[in-house]
Amino acid sequence: MSTFIKSQASSIISTLFDFLTTIVCKELFSFAVVFATLLGTLTGGIVNFALGRNWVFDKREKKIPVQAIKYVVIWSGNLLLTTLGVTIANSYLGINYILAKIIVAVIMGTTYNYMLQKKFVFA
Repeated sequence: MSTFIKSQASSIISTLFDFLTTIVCKELFSFAVVFATLLGTLTGGIVNFALGRNWVFDKREKKIPVQAIKYVVIWSGNLLLTTLGVTIANSYLGINYILAKIIVAVIMGTTYNYMLQKKFVFA
């Protein structure tokens, strides 16, 4: 259970970096929602990998390239699903991009990301 709690804390921290990047790109630099979301998800993914390896799953003894390749495979799916989910919610359902990102982040963080990192990336 402590791994799940640490994983959720890591997700929150990573999500903060993700959202900050997304909002700055969208509001300050006027990027399209799809590109701002993509860059935010990239930033959050890098933070999440570092926290997962060094704190959540404590798998520093394993080789970084192997973990990184596995993470990129899983994260690529996350990137695609997150970007698609936010874009659909924002462009087609009219949901504010920040609210859409929150909804998608909660769903992805508690299901897809946690299970695949635990069972595949940092196993």
